[in-house]
Amino acid sequence: MSLNRVMLIGNVGKDPLIRYIDNGICTATFPLATNSPSRTLPNGTVIPERTEWHEIQLWRRLAEIAEKYVHKGDKLYIEGELRTRTWTDKRGQTHKLTEVWAREMEMLSPRPQATQSQATPAQPSADAPTADIQ
Repeated sequence: MSLNRVMLIGNVGKDPLIRYIDNGICTATFPLATNSPSRTLPNGTVIPERTEWHEIQLWRRLAEIAEKYVHKGDKLYIEGELRTRTWTDKRGQTHKLTEVWAREMEMLSPRPQATQSQATPAQPSADAPTADIQ
């Protein structure tokens, strides 16, 4: 048995990059920042606050929702799995990137009063079955 599951609550670092690929399938990519607060160890050593950046990848309906509603600075809950890809650039350098392929997303930022009257999806994850992630 094995498990590949990631759960994050963080802030969107920049507006999602939206792409439409084969047959109009929507994808969205954006960075998400999570913070670990500073703390002091029993011996007096201060561990400073630490920010981790995660590259989030959304597909299909979740990506379409992100295109409409997700913006830089928004607080999100993301659940998904880690995927790593490796490629070689034109100069021959090898690069490695670990991404979170999201299966669920929940928007945690309060919406401005004008937008609250509009219908916004509460739990968009039902439209992103595991079989759709490639």
